[in-house]
Amino acid sequence: MIGPSILGLVQQSDFLVEMAEVGVVLLMFSAGLETDLKELMKTGPIALLIACAGVFVPLIGGTLLYMGFYGAAPWGSEKFYMAVFIGVIMTATSVSITVQSLKEMGKLKGKVGTTILSAAIIDDVIGIIVLTFVIGFKNPDSNPTSVVFSTLLFFLLAFAVGMVVYRIFKKLDERYPHTQRIPILSLALCFFFAYAAERYFGIADITGAYVAGVVLCSIQDSSYIDQKMEISSYMIFGPIFFASIGFKTSIDHFTGSILLFSVGFVIIALITKIIGCGLMAKICKFSFPDSLKIGVGMMTRGEVALIVAQKGLSVGLLTSEYFTAVILLIIVSSVFTPILLKVLYAKDKAAEIAA
Repeated sequence: MIGPSILGLVQQSDFLVEMAEVGVVLLMFSAGLETDLKELMKTGPIALLIACAGVFVPLIGGTLLYMGFYGAAPWGSEKFYMAVFIGVIMTATSVSITVQSLKEMGKLKGKVGTTILSAAIIDDVIGIIVLTFVIGFKNPDSNPTSVVFSTLLFFLLAFAVGMVVYRIFKKLDERYPHTQRIPILSLALCFFFAYAAERYFGIADITGAYVAGVVLCSIQDSSYIDQKMEISSYMIFGPIFFASIGFKTSIDHFTGSILLFSVGFVIIALITKIIGCGLMAKICKFSFPDSLKIGVGMMTRGEVALIVAQKGLSVGLLTSEYFTAVILLIIVSSVFTPILLKVLYAKDKAAEIAA
């Protein structure tokens, strides 16, 4: 409301851009800290298959949607990467609303709830990797071999360095539990990984921040670190990031075509998640009602979709008018997912009573 699109009281500035960048790095670091590696191992293979389908189908759906509206594009062209990036935005899953709904219904610890939670975590990891590749390929000076090599090298080095860092932090945590030095050193690690990823490997800084969070997610004080990060992230830098999205959202060029595209974007994003995740769950021997619950549970989008869209804008893969479609998707999926889950579980209860 206060940005250039409506009242024009505040304009985007270099300072706000830089503070927003810190905000997005901290948000992804927190997402990494909240990753439950033990839970991933427990439901690993099935959750991995569901997550892969939940990335692949929306990626294809989003790409085809863009090409359907604006015409097919040759491989490697600017238009082709913009089409693929629309699909990349659709791959992100924000499971927080689903988790809250399942908690309220007492279904989070069940097989379906655990599978949704694990698949959503893996989904975000795969989505970040896909984002990394797309941004790398978009660079006109890059070639596929160097992009693949740089990405693999980063993850291999991150794994090796991460193992050492994890052991150091584990010992520090045992010696100085719940002390301020742990979150301070963790924040330094987050910024180091984010900087190294972008500066030396040509990978998005948010990838490095997320990996730093995953490295520390298994130490005893990971939740304590996350709480300390929230003070600065959710009170200062996070809100600045979300406000910066508002500043960049443009309604000046919002036409009937963009509105139609936004509606199609929301519909395709929701349906492809349900089809991709639900169909793979059915292949993995879940019942049809449970497969449908998994598909619906995976269709929520949140801050990760905005983060991905913001990164696309900064590298020229997206223009500001398309933020409206992303925000609309977040609102619709956040409202309808809990409602649909409650309806599906209510049907189960009614069927049990009838039986």
